[in-house]
Parts: sequence; structure tokens; C-alpha cells
Amino acid sequence: MQKTVLFIEGDGIGAEVTRAAQPIINKAVEKAYGKERALEWKELLAGEKAFKETGEYLPQSTLDALRGAELAMKGPLTTPVGKGFRSLNVTMRQTLDLYACIRPIRYFDGIMSPVKRPDLVDMIVFRENTEDVYAGIEYASGTPEARKIIEFFRDQLGVNVDLSAGVGLKPMTPAGSKRLVRKALQHAVAQGKSSVTLVHKGNIMKYTEGGFREWGYEVARDEFADQFVTEKDSAGVTGKIVVKDRIADAMFQEVLIRPEQYSVIATTNLNGDYISDALAAQVGGLGLAPGVNMSDTLAFYEATHGTAPTIAGQDKANPGSLILCGAMLLDHIGWHEAAALIHNAMNKVISDKTVTVDLATQMEGARTVGTTEFGDLLGAAL
Repeated sequence: MQKTVLFIEGDGIGAEVTRAAQPIINKAVEKAYGKERALEWKELLAGEKAFKETGEYLPQSTLDALRGAELAMKGPLTTPVGKGFRSLNVTMRQTLDLYACIRPIRYFDGIMSPVKRPDLVDMIVFRENTEDVYAGIEYASGTPEARKIIEFFRDQLGVNVDLSAGVGLKPMTPAGSKRLVRKALQHAVAQGKSSVTLVHKGNIMKYTEGGFREWGYEVARDEFADQFVTEKDSAGVTGKIVVKDRIADAMFQEVLIRPEQYSVIATTNLNGDYISDALAAQVGGLGLAPGVNMSDTLAFYEATHGTAPTIAGQDKANPGSLILCGAMLLDHIGWHEAAALIHNAMNKVISDKTVTVDLATQMEGARTVGTTEFGDLLGAAL
């Protein structure tokens, strides 16, 4: 059995982490299944490498190939400042309808965390990816467009908005919110998780964030009636998923002091951006934070960190995020044995305190190794 994975190398440290990650993922598959299964990697162009070769940062051929794909992976991409796309990542997510950003956060032994019990952090964040402020429409202060919108609000709706304001529109739909929550609930059912928490700011933004909360509960009631119970009705109930909700700012406190009470999180775009990074910081940082953006047909795995241009080409980058993306991919296609090998190897190397510089600064007595050696150590641990 062979699966094809399209990949984009990425900018900055992207080439280095990609070169380190692919052999580890391949070796895990070979260790688990011998020659019976394999991954075939096919490169696509995007970012600075694409611009040098084609004159475009995101060639149409890349988008066309991704539309017909099942699996893809990419390193971090730089968006050029002051021109072109708002973000290459956001453009791909919206163009390919990658509506669910999914990020598991778990602790690896040996990391010195800023919290007392990082070992209790074991959550997976489902972040809506195509709506909210990332799909927002903005007009700068003083522009004719901003003034026209403000005048409409003042004259037609009686809302007093200062004429000098910059203005923006934040779209959120029932369909977009429901399909994200549906995917989170499906995951909870499939994996036997205890709860799904809807995170929102509906106490203030009642018809967007508050809408997300209501639409989430509707999905649970209408489509998972036999498998869920609300928090207020959960006393004494066993064998069902508890669906609850939390205000976003309160949730930041909750994951710090009561992480064991949360398992699957479903949230809006901006809230998900914040909370997934905050959770990653509790267990070692973005260097160990994998993620996937999913449509109904494509699973597109990506490093969650940036391009880190200040260390690019210096053999300092942590390839852990992309390697763990590989483990996510293997789990997704049912190759669980190979995925487990990667997690076990990562645990061993980190607990041995032989880590890249970003992790070494968080561990007493650690030996700092480069990108290449870190990959070699993981390969040996497999």
C-alpha cells in the first residue's frame, strides 16, 4: 500500500525541517510495516521558492494539485510585506475550503514547563478556519469606504460610530460554525473523549460568537442526541460526551489551572489562534506543536511555527512540529503503529535531554543539538 503526500518545502527554516522530518516519517513506516506500506512524496511550489522559479508566490498549478489531493504537508511560508496576498496560508485555507484547523497539544517528558502540571494537558483544538476576522473585510480610518459604511450605520441604523474610525466586518455563519463543531463531535465519538467545549465570546458579541455557541449546541442536539449530554444535565450520567461552553477569557484561566477538565475544544477562528498557541507554550512551545487544516477531502498538515529567518540555514531549527505532523498524518490514514513509533521516539530523545536550542533553554542540563543531529537521534530511537 502506498500513499502520496504532496509537500511544500516552506521558507526560512522550512527546507531544513522538511529535510529532517521526511526520513523520520519514512523510517517509522518501514519499521512498522516493512516494505508493505510506504509514502511517496511529491513536491509543489509555494512561497519564495515558487517566486524564484515561476514569478508567483502561489502558482495556480499548486492549487490545482492540492484540490485533487488526499494528503499534503508544508513547512512555514512567508507572506511578502506590503503587496499581494494578505497571507499565503490564509489564501490556501480559504481557496481549498480547509475549514477545520486541528491542533493536538500534549506534554513530552522532560520539558520544564511554566505551569505546575503540564502532564495534565492533553487536548485537541478544533479551530474554525474560514470565517471570523480572518475572513474579515476592513477599511482604514479616513477612507471613502470607511466613511460610507459609518454613515450607513449612523443614518440608517442609528448607531453612533465616530467618523474617523477604521471599520471591519466579521462574518460568521450557521453552516460554517456547525460543520466545525460537527467535526469536533465526530472526533470525540471516534476517540472516546469525555467532553467537547465550545469556546466563544458570546457574552459581548452575541450574534457572531454567541451564534457559534448556539449553533454548536444545535448540532449536538440534532445530530448526536444519543451520544451527548449538556453539562447541567451530566450529573450521574456515564457513557456520554459532555458538551459545555466557556467564555474565551475564562477559558484561558481554565486551561492553566484545570487542564484535566478539558479534552476537545471547538472554537472560532481568532479564539482558536490564541488558545492553541497558549496551550503549546504550556508543553514546550510551537516547536513541538503539530497541526492540520482539513476540508472534507484534503488533510493538509503544516508546521505551526514561523519561518524563523534569523536562524535559517544555521542547523538550529526544531523539526519536531513537522515530524509530529507526520504522526498525525499516519494516524489519520490508520497507520497507528507507525505514528506510535514517532511519539515514542520523540519522548525518548526529549527525556534524554538531547534537544534543539528552543527546547534546551527550557530544560536543566540539556545538551543542545542541531536540526540534523536531532533528526538522527530520533531515527536511532525508532
